[in-house]
Amino acid sequence: MLAIKNLVSKSSIYRHSTMLMGTRFEITVVGENPGWATERINEAIAEINRVDKLLSTFGDDSTVNQVNRNAGVAPVKVNGELFRLIDRSLQIAELTYGTFDITYSAGQKTVAGVSYKDVMLNTAEQTVFLLQEGMRISFAASGKGYAADRAKFILQMSGVNSGVINAGGDMIAWGTQPDREPWTVAAADPEQADKPYAQLNISNQALATSVNVDAVTAKKNVTAVTNKGFEVSAIKSVTIMSPTAELADAMAAPVISIGVNAGLYLINRLNQVACVIVDDHDRVYTSKSITL
Repeated sequence: MLAIKNLVSKSSIYRHSTMLMGTRFEITVVGENPGWATERINEAIAEINRVDKLLSTFGDDSTVNQVNRNAGVAPVKVNGELFRLIDRSLQIAELTYGTFDITYSAGQKTVAGVSYKDVMLNTAEQTVFLLQEGMRISFAASGKGYAADRAKFILQMSGVNSGVINAGGDMIAWGTQPDREPWTVAAADPEQADKPYAQLNISNQALATSVNVDAVTAKKNVTAVTNKGFEVSAIKSVTIMSPTAELADAMAAPVISIGVNAGLYLINRLNQVACVIVDDHDRVYTSKSITL
């Protein structure tokens, strides 16, 4: 007789929630052993803390702080990880017409016209130079997404074949649930179960949502939108899906700034990136690759 393989999964979902990088991270892993799951979750937390320190602007040993202190003075050599992150940030800034921008002005001196175009990278020397004195860089708009990507990588390298990193409502998921069903928005974060995109399949995808604080009353996970030359449209929220949480995190607020039509046009030009836009009348718009 042929043996019939037991198709019932013995795996369970293990979740742990904690405050990291100023937001609530919930780390979910699928496994069969609670002790093993706890070890994996602790590894993910350690990686998120490492990224937090890497991107910190505090402390004399902070590389980002050294770059900022030397604005208008001299280039600063950085490690490869930070250099690549800055390089990607400048590319996203170019892609979004400057609505995503890691630069800002600080201090007593007012810096006119500061933008990502004032950041000079030297690939050969691996240096970063902020051209104008008083300008600064910050990863507040994409740092938690990058941390989520890194936590996912660490978990996968440790043998976690299925899981979710939820960074204050911005998520990245891989693999499947114990019943072998794909992760959906609602399965990954029950607090988003009432959203119009709650049943979206996000297995092996990242998702980030930005809310327009000018269109709605302040809510959990509100993202401030900086207007850089575009009229803020009547968008209530935008949700971006992409292969990485860093990119999804970075693209969400700019789409609010450039409006429904321009936002959809931008997203539809990109491979493996999609969006759901909700306006202030609760009308839902989707990019060409999404059907709700």
